[in-house]
Amino acid sequence: MSPERLVTPAGVARQPQAAPEVMIVAGEASGDLHGSRLLHELRALHPDLSSFGMGGQLMVAEGLETLADSREIAVIGLTEALRVVPRAHQILRALERAARDRRPAVAVLIDSPDFNLPLAKRLHRAGTPVVYYVSPQIWAWRESRVATVARCVDRMLVLFGFEVDFYRRHGVEVEHVGHPLVDEVASHPQAWEVDGSAEREVRLALLPGSRRSEVEALLPCMLEGARLLGRRRNIRVRVIVAPGLDRGLLESIVERTAAGAAAAGGRLAVEWIEEARHRVIADSHLAFCASGTATLEVGLLGTPMVVVYRLNRWTYWLARRLVRVPHIALVNLVLGARVVPELVQVQTEPANLAETAERLLGDRATLDRMREELRRLRPALGEGGASRRAARAVARWLVATAGGTAEGASS
Repeated sequence: MSPERLVTPAGVARQPQAAPEVMIVAGEASGDLHGSRLLHELRALHPDLSSFGMGGQLMVAEGLETLADSREIAVIGLTEALRVVPRAHQILRALERAARDRRPAVAVLIDSPDFNLPLAKRLHRAGTPVVYYVSPQIWAWRESRVATVARCVDRMLVLFGFEVDFYRRHGVEVEHVGHPLVDEVASHPQAWEVDGSAEREVRLALLPGSRRSEVEALLPCMLEGARLLGRRRNIRVRVIVAPGLDRGLLESIVERTAAGAAAAGGRLAVEWIEEARHRVIADSHLAFCASGTATLEVGLLGTPMVVVYRLNRWTYWLARRLVRVPHIALVNLVLGARVVPELVQVQTEPANLAETAERLLGDRATLDRMREELRRLRPALGEGGASRRAARAVARWLVATAGGTAEGASS
């Protein structure tokens, strides 16, 4: 649906709104972050803008009226998702009703395809224009979902340049806006440049993810791997708390792991990092990192990493038969090569994680090559200003609905 002429399925023109309103729906922490940046830029273009939908604390701080909290559906894996299906259906129905009642100028759906693609179908039937921001990885698996995108999404805003050709081949209106992390992750002094070595102390950052199920699967093996590494080296462990993640969950996992470690003859002290996370990651010699957007953060900061990926065994069995990409880590996909090691499923056992870390720390040439390859990441992610470009793309619908011209928001 072109923003220059917005009509309902029955062909009835929309009535201009005195103040523009937008629905925005994000289903996890990274979506909340992208959504908050988008809302901030939209309000700069339209100070009288109102917004409603689903998000987290960051989007609420930018003025979102929440009908549901994104943490309610933030899980990873098919088996894990079954637990939240009843609540997810309740939220879907509530958002659909709100869209029909309030008639927003446009709905912006951010990532989370298992929730947002069914929502896109409902909104399309209701006559609400749909802009999808942050493409689901249907180019990697379950490509059949692109038919839903082509039918129900009016514009796809993508973060990576390679996604443009994929969507154009399937007849989807697509626009490359770039990745917001380019602006969000500034340069900081790097551990290997400040210290030159890690002989006296290894500063180790743990990034177990932003979703509860992901953290519960990854943090115990990261902690135990760090403890085993600490038998060989003097280490300082920092647990990076993802925005919007309940620190109490992390502390309970650390306590359980510490009890087991005490029984095995050793304990592990950790530091909690909630502020200045990027500075601390850059100041770490090595990171154990979940496989998603966090790998791009760590890579932009130039910190060597070991990527850890673990799913419920049935979810992983299915994923192996559906996924068609050569790498699991997002940083490796963007760079087009196995730049950082990936430990998957049984490979994430703590002893193997500690051994992999020890090999890296003992091989400065390999670490330097990894850091050099990671320098390619920033230019690969595009120019700065991604959130502003995304906001301008969305604002075309707001201007057109208010009776103006679509071009007015694109300058």
